[in-house]
Amino acid sequence: MIAYLKGKLVEKEPTHVILDVGGVGYWVKISLQTYSALQNSSELCLLHTVQIIREDSHQLFGFFTKDERELFENLISVSGIGPSIALVFLSSMNSLEIKQAIISEDVKTIQNIKGIGAKTAQRAVIELKDKLKKDIMSEGINPTMFASVNHTLRSEALTALTTLGIPKAAAEKSVDTILKRTSGDVSLEELIKLSLR
Repeated sequence: MIAYLKGKLVEKEPTHVILDVGGVGYWVKISLQTYSALQNSSELCLLHTVQIIREDSHQLFGFFTKDERELFENLISVSGIGPSIALVFLSSMNSLEIKQAIISEDVKTIQNIKGIGAKTAQRAVIELKDKLKKDIMSEGINPTMFASVNHTLRSEALTALTTLGIPKAAAEKSVDTILKRTSGDVSLEELIKLSLR
């Protein structure tokens, strides 16, 4: 298995890169997270890779961080999530947002990802919740606080907005968008103000 590739960035697209490693050009599929991280990268770069070999194809998937690669491997271990859907996952949300959604059992947010239905979202939560909690704890983050703070913030903001006469569906959409954009790093007051815009 190829663990990583270090070489000259020859071509960079939102879906793939071509890396020249010792005169050999490797076509590596990437997520938008990795694409964004490579924006500030010099021509020489290192990608942590996952190689998937099937009867009809040999594919390389590259990630800017080991953390993103591990999350990709966790996602493809879930029945119903293949490499392509896992890349969509990693392109729709950053790694922390994905972990947050799974740990807090936020099936609705997961379902918003293209190609993910209700059953697959629930399966991802069931199969990955405990594993991701352990990973987060090893990073020194308390997963219960991590999950409940955002949930409490969201419910308080929704209560305030519906009290102000905003329809519940519109309030939910607005609050979820802001929480996603700020990764939950926003005060209740700011969240309400931004939702009213």
